[in-house]
This record gives sequence, C-alpha cells and structure tokens, in this order.
Amino acid sequence: MTRDQKTMSIEELKDKFSNNNFFYIADASSMTVAKINDFRRLCFDKGIAVKVYKNTLVKKALESFDEEKGYAALYDSLKGQTTLLFSETANLPAKVLEEFRKDDKSDDPKPALKAAYIESDVFVGDDQIKALASLKSKEDLIGDVMLLLQSPIKNVIGSLQSGGGTISGLLKALEERGDK
Repeated sequence: MTRDQKTMSIEELKDKFSNNNFFYIADASSMTVAKINDFRRLCFDKGIAVKVYKNTLVKKALESFDEEKGYAALYDSLKGQTTLLFSETANLPAKVLEEFRKDDKSDDPKPALKAAYIESDVFVGDDQIKALASLKSKEDLIGDVMLLLQSPIKNVIGSLQSGGGTISGLLKALEERGDK
C-alpha cells in the first residue's frame, strides 16, 4: 500500500468515524470465504457497512479526534484482523452478529465482537453482544414516549364514550376516579 493510499484510507476512516456515532470492531479471522460473503450479504441487506482495515490506519484515524470522544479505550481491541461495522442504529450490528452466529456451535463463534462504540460509550468483549442487542433504538424510544403521552388521552376519550358522550357521564367517571 502506497503512502497516498494509506492517507486516503485514513481520511476515509476519519469521515466514517465523524459521521457515525455507532460502530463495531469485530474479528472474522478463521472464517471461510463463503461464510464471510454470507455475513457481508446479511449486513448489506440490513444497511450495515462492513469493511476490513489495517489496525494502524484505524488507530491513526481514531487518534486524530479529541480525547473527549473516548476512542482511546478502543486501542487495545485493534489487534489481529479488524473488521469495522458501521450502522445508523446502535443495536443493529449486535442483532446481526447474534443472528449470523445462532447456528455456530463452536467454542469460538465468529465473527467475534472485539469492541463497540455507542455514542461515547465503549463496550469491550464478545460477552457484550446480548447487552448491545437489547439496547433500544431511537425509533423504539420515541415510540415508547408516544405511547405514554397517548395513554391519558385514551382514558379521557374512553370515559367520554362510556358515558354516552354526555358531560354527566364524564363527570361521573372523573368522580369515580377521584374516589379511588
């Protein structure tokens, strides 16, 4: 790899890191080419960008950012083969890793999670996959908030309908609620 190619790769990585709040570092070594292709296809279908980079280039790109980003905690994970997974949803790569590995009965299932970066939080180790997969996405959290906000409105509408739509029915329902 020439110096210009390395510089271009570092710039590409800087761009990816600055535009993605969620990325995973995985190890796909010892996987067959067919399995790696299956994994890449699954990631592509789910909207996850997958690319293999040299550890030194990844580290140089991460070092170019301020320390407050918290990337330094990832440096120890940059050993061996490194596959980066970029996603717009924090839990999606973990779910894909779980789904892909569900049929793998070996003691060392691949691809293995080395680390994950989720909005300045770092999760290190393959044992973190379940915790990462259970994270709620932004869309899920917004949906939960919407349900909570709609609940009181549904109660008032239900009370109005149960009283035949009359004000006396509503007052009676509210009075009964006040007694409880």
